[in-house]
Amino acid sequence: MSARKATQKSKGFTDEERAAMKERAREQKAEAQKEDGERAVLAKIAEMRGPDRAMAERLHGIIKASAPDLSPRTWYGMPAYAEDGKVVCFFQSAEKFNTRYATFSFSDRANLDEGAMWPTSFALKELTATEEAKIGALVKRAVG
Repeated sequence: MSARKATQKSKGFTDEERAAMKERAREQKAEAQKEDGERAVLAKIAEMRGPDRAMAERLHGIIKASAPDLSPRTWYGMPAYAEDGKVVCFFQSAEKFNTRYATFSFSDRANLDEGAMWPTSFALKELTATEEAKIGALVKRAVG
């Protein structure tokens, strides 16, 4: 192999993706040790800055009020909420992968099916009362 090929950059995972995978490995270890998911979620939210933290804090409250049976936990370093150990919804800050907006998403465990196609991820720039009401209704429907 030439020296040039050895120094070429791999087209594999980005630094952010590798960091998320490492966080997931730590989460799996913590789950095996049965650490407190609520504490982990609140710690992840506390690490966020500015609008992302404010949205994550508010989402945490909305989700707990709308679906109190969901268990907070982290998932790939993001605040997530699970039912029977399986993630139903999660918040990804804009800073996490250097995107221009945060997202609130649902996994395939969410009962949001509507015809042959339905949304499962939502871009968030801010949370107003309108968005909060929509998210609360979606979370209730997701676990219903």
